Amino acid sequence: MGKKIYHGGEKIVRSPAFGTGRQYNDFGLGFYCTEYHQYAAEWAVGTGRNGFVSSYSLESDGLRIINLCSSQYNPLHWLGLLFNYREFNFSSDTAYRAREYINKYFSVDHQSCDCIIGYRADNRCFMFAQDFLDAKLSYKSFRSALAGDNSNRQFVLKSNRAFDNIIFTGYEPALGEVYFPVRRSRELRSMKSIKSSSGRSDFFITDLIEEEVRPYDARLR
Repeated sequence: MGKKIYHGGEKIVRSPAFGTGRQYNDFGLGFYCTEYHQYAAEWAVGTGRNGFVSSYSLESDGLRIINLCSSQYNPLHWLGLLFNYREFNFSSDTAYRAREYINKYFSVDHQSCDCIIGYRADNRCFMFAQDFLDAKLSYKSFRSALAGDNSNRQFVLKSNRAFDNIIFTGYEPALGEVYFPVRRSRELRSMKSIKSSSGRSDFFITDLIEEEVRPYDARLR
């Protein structure tokens, strides 16, 4: 089945190549895309900077795709995968214990997968993740920050087989003056909403550690 995916960046990418990119991206080496044209355009631009949205068709039948945004997983699985590639601050005792707990119970075997669908650890989500690890943000607020909408969901090609199945179908320019204010406005709304979302029923990473909550616990859904 042909799946439409989009890559937002400063350049047009006609021929994505396996094994290129930055090793310390969210999920390591890979080609980072999204299933949403709007968000690819937003990722492509910056303050006073335009970009391009490159479009592709991916034959996804037969590919092993790990979807960290599905009900099979939760934000702790996403964090466990990020620990392999992104640099967090584990200087506090709470964050150190959180890493040990998450690695023990929420590791994801991703080495043989072809693609990964997961949240994009932009500056906003990365800040929320660090606050969660330091027990400054509740689990429910953290989950809401990640899964509130589709704007930070990325589709990443990881294997040679996945790259063999992708076809470039065209590109469009993305104007910074159009897309950057939209992205920035949504990020500010999200940050304001998360800061005021805590309640009595919330629990923190310290609670999960003390109770050794496992992946199948209904409270994590």
